[in-house]
Amino acid sequence: MANRFMDLLEYQGKQLFAKHGVPVSPGRPATTVQEAVAAADELGYPVVVKAQVLVGGRGKAGGVKLADDREQAEEHAGAILGLDIKGLRVRELWIEKASEIEEEYYAAFVFDRSAKKPMAMFSKMGGMDVEAITDEDPEAMRMLHVDPLLGFQDFHGRRLAFEADIAEDVIRPVGVMLGKLYEVFVAEDATLVEVNPLIVKTDRSLLALDAKVTIDDNALYRHPDTAEMRNISDEDPQESLAKERGLTYVPLEGNIGILGNGAGLVMSTLDVIALAGGRAANFCDLGGGGDAEGVVDALEVITRDPQVKSIFFNIFGGITRCDEVAKGILAALERMTIELPIVVRLDGTNAEEGRKILADAAIQNVHPEATMLDGARRAVELAA
Repeated sequence: MANRFMDLLEYQGKQLFAKHGVPVSPGRPATTVQEAVAAADELGYPVVVKAQVLVGGRGKAGGVKLADDREQAEEHAGAILGLDIKGLRVRELWIEKASEIEEEYYAAFVFDRSAKKPMAMFSKMGGMDVEAITDEDPEAMRMLHVDPLLGFQDFHGRRLAFEADIAEDVIRPVGVMLGKLYEVFVAEDATLVEVNPLIVKTDRSLLALDAKVTIDDNALYRHPDTAEMRNISDEDPQESLAKERGLTYVPLEGNIGILGNGAGLVMSTLDVIALAGGRAANFCDLGGGGDAEGVVDALEVITRDPQVKSIFFNIFGGITRCDEVAKGILAALERMTIELPIVVRLDGTNAEEGRKILADAAIQNVHPEATMLDGARRAVELAA
């Protein structure tokens, strides 16, 4: 099934950083202008007022402002709260003590799925346009894979720093910082830990001025404190509902809602829909069950997507019996009104009985089909 992830806001990532000894600037979160001003007064000026949204490019969008005094802090907080940044509305701020910056670097650990290993990345060219810089000069980004059994060694950090051609006096401190970031990556079950910029201050000390952290959802049971950081308001409402109901849901861009039981079957259904000339709007994995409650939950999630023009149930009865799934579908349709056409393909254990149950019910918008390809073709036709 698709992997699920939880992105943290900057200040939440910095809380994890601080827990593992990564140096960060002192700061305070705020959700109102009054809280922002109080935080700025407490920290002492100058401060930086930062929008907290799960998207990059905040600075260019006007979401990061320097405030030299109370009046500016109030003005910037009022301007940034409610600001739309790439479709996300700013509801929270991070008020941070300003730093004197001498150099800006880029540092990250990301899980490289092709190599099945974590990958360390470091560049002496950090800041807002790091992607453009590395596109122009691939050598500007130094990278190495980390053996998960051996871990990130001291010499790895020194090697990356040396190859990036940074100043000699900060090679060892950068190596130490990279080691601490790897500790965050492993201990917090992250798939991404990124600092941009990692700054060298005028006193030559290092500071993580930003924090981008993505946690593997499957590991959140090990991190209850981190799980509580989830910001539901920033998540897709269908995904939030699916998570609440214990379903795996993935939004796509077509017009056919897909519901199946099992990861492999759902993925193959996407291929067959494409073969039939259609595109999936989303898919939902019913798992091993097919009772009315599970079907209602899945249908509720799928039909909340306005793109959906038809629904394709693709069920293979192994442990799940097709006649029980058919009864679950009928019970679900008694409990909720769905006018969209529903195509149902049942195969496997008691498939014939299941199809007969649906046929005998003679519900106008339910269309039983015997094969996956026939079901896909009918779903595409009905979505047109």
